[in-house]
Amino acid sequence: MTLRTGHIGLNVTDLDRSLAFYRDVLGFAPIGEGEEEGRRYAFLGDGESLVLTLWQQAERPYDGGRAGLHHLALEADSVERVEEYERALRAWGADFAYEGVVAHHEGAASGGIFFHDPDGIRLEISVPSGAEGAPAPSRTAPACGFF
Repeated sequence: MTLRTGHIGLNVTDLDRSLAFYRDVLGFAPIGEGEEEGRRYAFLGDGESLVLTLWQQAERPYDGGRAGLHHLALEADSVERVEEYERALRAWGADFAYEGVVAHHEGAASGGIFFHDPDGIRLEISVPSGAEGAPAPSRTAPACGFF
């Protein structure tokens, strides 16, 4: 049996704010939305399929010290596209874990940017190659492991 990720569901504290972030900054396309009081949600896609669901049911921001989601990793087509996302995220005011594109580990061709959404959920946009020569934040641990 082979499993693949179908879609990701994230609990958020403010659906309107998170929808604006994932739609306007990261470019996800709205597919559907539920507006019933106490049961608000948004379905977001990539133009072909459902990718992300936002559920307005969190009372507090993300807590990286609790068991559960560590981070959500998204893959871009090129390191130049990662840099475009970085500029858009900086203009929005996103909180970044590292400065610029970093390698996943020393000498890796893969790498990306690491940042937080409006609720503090850790996100990564990376490429499998093209980040050769980018600095690695740690000599012993992957960049995506401890941010």
